[in-house]
Amino acid sequence: MKRITGVLSGTLLFLLAATSAAYAQDRPNVVLILMDNLGYGELGVYGGGILRGAPTPHIDKLASEGLRLLNYNVEAQCTPSRAALMTGRYAIRTGNGSVPIGTPRYGLVQWEYTMAEMLSDVGYVTGAFGKWHLGNSEGRYPTDQGFDEWYGIPNSSDEAFWPQSSIYRPDSNPGAAPAYLMESTKGPLPRKLKIYDLAERRIIDRTLTDKAKDFMSRQVRAGRPFFAYIPFTMPHHPVTPAPEFDGKTRNGHWADALAQMDAYTAELLETVEKLGVKDNTIFIFTSDNGPEMLEPWTGWGGPWRGTYFTALEGSLRAPFIVRWPSKFPAGSVSNEIVHEMDLFTTIATIAGGKVPTDRVIDGVDQSAHWFGKQEKSNRDSVVVYVGNEIYGVKWQNWKMMFKELATGTGPIEQWSIPRFFNLYLDPREEHSLTYGGQNAWVVHPASKVLADHQASLKKYPPIPVGAADPYTPPEP
Repeated sequence: MKRITGVLSGTLLFLLAATSAAYAQDRPNVVLILMDNLGYGELGVYGGGILRGAPTPHIDKLASEGLRLLNYNVEAQCTPSRAALMTGRYAIRTGNGSVPIGTPRYGLVQWEYTMAEMLSDVGYVTGAFGKWHLGNSEGRYPTDQGFDEWYGIPNSSDEAFWPQSSIYRPDSNPGAAPAYLMESTKGPLPRKLKIYDLAERRIIDRTLTDKAKDFMSRQVRAGRPFFAYIPFTMPHHPVTPAPEFDGKTRNGHWADALAQMDAYTAELLETVEKLGVKDNTIFIFTSDNGPEMLEPWTGWGGPWRGTYFTALEGSLRAPFIVRWPSKFPAGSVSNEIVHEMDLFTTIATIAGGKVPTDRVIDGVDQSAHWFGKQEKSNRDSVVVYVGNEIYGVKWQNWKMMFKELATGTGPIEQWSIPRFFNLYLDPREEHSLTYGGQNAWVVHPASKVLADHQASLKKYPPIPVGAADPYTPPEP
C-alpha cells in the first residue's frame, strides 16, 4: 500500500508541478517596489538624479522600457497610503485615515481583503520584505493579511532613533517598547529577530533586497507565480545609507541614499532577467508619499509645492513606473490621473483576481490605459484627504480646496469659501482663482465628486479607528 501511495504521490506531484508551471506562464509575476517618502522630483527621469547629487540610470532605464505616470496620486501619510494600496479603498474607509499617533491598536481588520489575499486566492505565492505600517499586533501583521512570508519592521524607521537615546524610557508604556526586525510565515506569530536601532537601520534595505531576490528565485524554481512586495525603508528619516554607499557620491547622505536605491533596484531587475521571467513580470517602482520634510533630510517634490502630511501636489504626486515587456508600450508617459487604489483593481483584472462586491472599492481598472488601448485614464478625480479630514477635491487639471497646510507640521489655514487652482497654469498652487468668475463653473463637477463620496460614506460607514477583530460592517 505504501508503494502504491508513493507512486501515486509521485505522479500527483509531477502533474501538480506541470500544472503549476503552466499556471505561472498564464499569470504574470508582480514585483512592487514601494519607496518610503521618495519625492516626485528625486529620480533622474523625473528631473532629479544628478540635480540631487546622484544619477539613477537603472530606474531611468526602467522608465524607458515601460509606462511612466506624471499624475500618480497617493495619500498624504504612510499608514493611509499603504492601506489604500493594499485594499483599493480610501484609507478613511478602513479606519486607517491617519498615522497611528497614540492609537493602541491600529491596522487592517481581518474583514478587509488585501492585494496579497486577492493574488493568493488565484494561485500566487506572496512575500513582503520591508516596512508594513498596517498593524503591529496579533492578527494585523502581513502574514495575517495574505502574505505567505514577511521579513521587516511593523512600523516606521524613526523608531530606530530610540535605543541610542539617553532619555529613552522603554518601560514607560507598551507602545514605547523598542522596535524589532521581525520575520514570519502565514499562521504563527512573527518572531522578533533583533532590535531595530540605527545600526540596523543602515543595513536593512540591503537585507530586504537579498530576501526578495531569494524569494523570487525559489518561486521560479518551483514554477509558481509570485507577488514580491518590497516596501523599502529609504528615504524616510533618518537617511543613513548602507556602509557600501556611505560617502560613495561625495555629495552627502541624501545623494548616497539615492545611489543606493538605484543600485538595489538594479539588482532586483537583474534577478528577474537572470531567472528568465522578465517578459512575464509586471515590475513596478513607486513611493508611498511625497518628499521627506524633516531637516537635514529634506526631500524634493520637483515642480510641485509641499511635502507629505500636506494636501499640496508635492504630497499627492509620487513617481510611478511600470514595465511589462511587449504588453505595456515602452517609453510611454501619461499625465492622466491615477490613484494608488487603482493598483488593486488593475492587477486583479490582469491576474484574474476577485474584486469584492460586498463593499465600496474606490480603485478603478486602469488596464486598458496601461496596455495603451486608450489614452485616457478611467479616473478623472480624487478626494483629497490629510489624515481623517477632507481638504478638497482634485478634478481633471483643477483643485477645489477648502483648507491648506503649507508644511506638514505647520498651522492649518481654513477658508470661508473654496479656492480653485488650475494646475496647468499654477502647478505650485500659489495663485488662487477663487474670485475669477469665469472659472466658477468648476465648483459643479468638483462638488459632484465630493457629494458622491460623502454619500457613500453615509451609506457604508467607515470602520472605526482602532476597531477590534472580528469586525462585521453594519448593513447598508
